[in-house]
Amino acid sequence: MLKKFRNTKFAGAIFICIAATLWGLDGVVLTPRLFNLNVQLVVFLLHTIPFLFFNIFMSKEYKKLKSFTKTDFLGFFLLALFGGTVGTMAIVKALFLVNFQHLTVVVLLQKLQPVFAIALAIIILKEKLYTNTILWGTVAIIGAYFLTFGFSLPDFNSDTNTIYAALYALLAAFSFGSATVFSKKLLANFNYKTVTFYRYGFTTIIMFIFVLISGKLTMLGTVTNNNWLIMGIIALTTGSGAIFIYYYGLRNVKAIVATICELCFPLSAVIFDYLINDAKLSTLQWFSAALMIISIIMLRKREVITERKS
Repeated sequence: MLKKFRNTKFAGAIFICIAATLWGLDGVVLTPRLFNLNVQLVVFLLHTIPFLFFNIFMSKEYKKLKSFTKTDFLGFFLLALFGGTVGTMAIVKALFLVNFQHLTVVVLLQKLQPVFAIALAIIILKEKLYTNTILWGTVAIIGAYFLTFGFSLPDFNSDTNTIYAALYALLAAFSFGSATVFSKKLLANFNYKTVTFYRYGFTTIIMFIFVLISGKLTMLGTVTNNNWLIMGIIALTTGSGAIFIYYYGLRNVKAIVATICELCFPLSAVIFDYLINDAKLSTLQWFSAALMIISIIMLRKREVITERKS
């Protein structure tokens, strides 16, 4: 009975909602609590801890290295570089910059990922460009602007951290959007467990080299017991744990349904930000967020229609 339920579309939707909610918890409650640490060191540890954990249960994945082609190695490297290294460093930096303020704005801006994913798919995968894609992509970007700055122009004197946080969130969206494109190519030849394993593995190697050369590895002594606890929770729940839950649910759910379920991410971020930090969005920000989310749904809907026709 339970096994049949786990393989239903309804159960798949629930699993995706749980994963998205965990991401909201991470962005608002957990990762910002590591603000006393260096960003690069945080990203290195957030990938190393779960990767070491993966090695306990997924060591057989190493056997697949023998069959990797140069294209496979390049694909995993680019996935780790954009999805693991650049994207994660950018979003963590954005969360640190707002100093527990405007966390919801940062999380919502990161949801612009589909805009960049579709743009890169057009460039890299040579997918067709549709008028609706341009329209909804533009609306999403306009919504993102008003969400961040309202009717005002950016004030580079008083809103420096907010501006930089917004830019880092957009960089994260671009990087994760790029990772989506690279993932599509890799998933054509490998299952989600393999892609997840090597994404974390390659990111760990890249970040190790990065922190070693930059001298940040010596800052391990600054990691407090509370930091280790938070990173352990992230590694097993909102990090790799959420990714596995998401892919487990995605097996039985259509892309457009998954997109709607993923909205639990910004929704939970708003709720957690309000409950934990007493943060509230203005009427204009609510409207802008809704505009941005509707645009993202419409963009994903176009993706689904395009995939069915191809």
